[in-house]
Amino acid sequence: MAATRVRFCLALLMLVASMAAWMMPSAVAGSRPPPNYADALSKCLLFYEGQRSGKLPPTQRVTWRKDSGLQDGQDAGVDLVGGYYDAGDNVKFGFPLAFTGTVLAWSIVEFSAEMGPELVHAHEALRWLTDYLLKATTQPNRVFVQSGEPFSDHNCWQRPEDMDTPRPSFQVNDTHPGSEVAGETAAALAAASIAFRSSDPAYADTLLSRAKQDELVWGAAWLNRATNSSDYTKHIVHGIQQIQTQTKLRVNGYDWQFSWDDKGAGCYILLLLMQKTDDDYSRYAQNFACSLLPQSPYISTEYTPGGLIHKASMANLQAVTALSFLLVVYGRHLSNVNGIVTCGNTQFPPSALIDLAKSQVDYILGDNPLNMSYMVGYGNKFPQRIHHRAASVPSIDQHPQHLWCKDGTPYYETDAPNPNLLVGALSGGPNDGSDDYLDYRPWANQSEPATYMNAPFVGLLAYFSRYG
Repeated sequence: MAATRVRFCLALLMLVASMAAWMMPSAVAGSRPPPNYADALSKCLLFYEGQRSGKLPPTQRVTWRKDSGLQDGQDAGVDLVGGYYDAGDNVKFGFPLAFTGTVLAWSIVEFSAEMGPELVHAHEALRWLTDYLLKATTQPNRVFVQSGEPFSDHNCWQRPEDMDTPRPSFQVNDTHPGSEVAGETAAALAAASIAFRSSDPAYADTLLSRAKQDELVWGAAWLNRATNSSDYTKHIVHGIQQIQTQTKLRVNGYDWQFSWDDKGAGCYILLLLMQKTDDDYSRYAQNFACSLLPQSPYISTEYTPGGLIHKASMANLQAVTALSFLLVVYGRHLSNVNGIVTCGNTQFPPSALIDLAKSQVDYILGDNPLNMSYMVGYGNKFPQRIHHRAASVPSIDQHPQHLWCKDGTPYYETDAPNPNLLVGALSGGPNDGSDDYLDYRPWANQSEPATYMNAPFVGLLAYFSRYG
């Protein structure tokens, strides 16, 4: 027993030492190369191929991933093969998945001209998702919103190609409603119809037709934009009133969010783009900017000492990329209409919003106190132990034998780097108000990637690849 304790202590000391070495800056301030936004954009989109579920195409570039989830939907008599595993587990969660589609489509709609050759891959990434959403909405008044049982899935550290956990299909319908996920699904389909309108109008029509079967404020706003119709205006106005009542929205000091479970800030920016008038949407969009700008008297956002937005204790970079995306979209809109942001007695030009977003992008790509990129495969120093089953367990090419539920546990517990490089994945990043980051697989709140973190980053990287 004594020898065992000694070995355990030595192993623990080695782990602490390795983590300490990892967290030390690797270069002196000022020696960082300028960000290569185009390279980061290419990697950001490649990440989605590593998240694919279903039968992989011959064009698959992330070759260590193989077919998986080929029986999804069979329990319900439907075909739910495809889509994305939204994070580091093997469940397909419809709510964050649909939000990923909405914002990825928005990135394409706003910044397709800046994407260059990567526009093809952006369309491929979006279509892999929307093809799945079309399957999930084939039946009237029914949306399939999840494939896989999370408790059993999270009890296993298993590559998706070997899944033997239950794969039940969950749905919302007339008797089991779920308006939020239904509305997000409508938003994703409507937004994607705009993204595909010029390249594949027939597919765009299919998406838009399916989107019209459901609506909420977010979904109705995208349907309004996709159809150029005022049919959804009454619903939008009523929904906005409900949002303001429920959140007791104040002109100043409100903690703005934009994520798969909180669309508030995104709704106002999107509606402002469509209204082209100075109204309440403009006032609340301005309030959003005032809550983020560091020199604003109405700032309600915390920043780390190194300058990173701190909004979440789990996957903080989700908030960083999403809010930065809105800053760029809003800032570009203000530039087009010669507008400014007024926060009390202080005024800010549109460039202040763009500069703030750029500082967040640059931080993620390595301009931070640790001199590390939070995108896997980008730069010389990046996370090696992300919380991701497929990346951390040897691929079928390396280990052809089936790995059962608990066979992956040693790979979860080891301090060794992941054997498979999930290029383009963003880790959750610093999340406690400091700039510290622990490259530690079990520390999921910092080390887990997600599709909805990358979706707004696609638009940001496209913009700064042209104007950064």
